[in-house]
Amino acid sequence: MKMRKVIYSLIVSLDGFIETPNRSLDWHSIDEEIHSFVNAQVREMGAFLYGRRLYEVMASFWPTADTDPAAPAYEVEFARIWRDKPKIVFSKTLEKVEWNSRLVRDNIGQEVTRLKAQPGKDMGLGGANIASTFMRLGLIDEYRLYVHPVILGAGTPFFPALDKRINLRLVETHTFGSGVVYLRYQRADEGQ
Repeated sequence: MKMRKVIYSLIVSLDGFIETPNRSLDWHSIDEEIHSFVNAQVREMGAFLYGRRLYEVMASFWPTADTDPAAPAYEVEFARIWRDKPKIVFSKTLEKVEWNSRLVRDNIGQEVTRLKAQPGKDMGLGGANIASTFMRLGLIDEYRLYVHPVILGAGTPFFPALDKRINLRLVETHTFGSGVVYLRYQRADEGQ
């Protein structure tokens, strides 16, 4: 039986940061072309895996984004995809989660290994802090970066400092009209 993959995907600056030191995201631009591309990808996910911070950001906007009459169609589409997908939130501090979500407080490795063994579609991982834990535990199968043409100089890194190397192989690229470059990597030991 094919194991479900964990796919870590985020927007990143050219120098590898996902947000500025003050957690601002004002440096990236998600136009219709990029959003439609992302919508097609997330539609194929079986679930979203989040840490507390990214879950709170997503839950503060997407549950009702499709009710805004000024929202473009691609944002309405994403809001509906997001709301309907199961979400697993890893947090020791959250009291509750909503919007088709469930909370996991302990045993990240065991929980993700169990999820990967279940039948279903691949799972999308978001949030640099939780991703660093997943990386250290060897739980990430694929990395998808949307590299924006900006250098931030500092901030929250996409990749944490690691004790050992993770070998990857490039399996797909796409350049958007805005200059954003999509890079898709799989672990080098996958499928071999």
